[in-house]
Amino acid sequence: MALLITEDCINCDLCPVECPNEAIEMGEEIYTIDADRCTECVGHYDAPSCVKVCPVDCIESDPAHAETLDQLAEKYTRLHS
Repeated sequence: MALLITEDCINCDLCPVECPNEAIEMGEEIYTIDADRCTECVGHYDAPSCVKVCPVDCIESDPAHAETLDQLAEKYTRLHS
């Protein structure tokens, strides 16, 4: 499942540099996560790095983009092949 940044985001600038897939960018008001690039850090880390660094815990699973671990791993392979 891709991740989603909620409106609680304070634009602290920590998450974009932590994302190994370059899936996070500034939206109109807050940072957004590109579901096509987000692998929840599968293939890179044991847990999503953006969630680890977020000081306000505003990054959660995106119910509109449910994916299995196998699907996330396939996405990682596609992005980094």
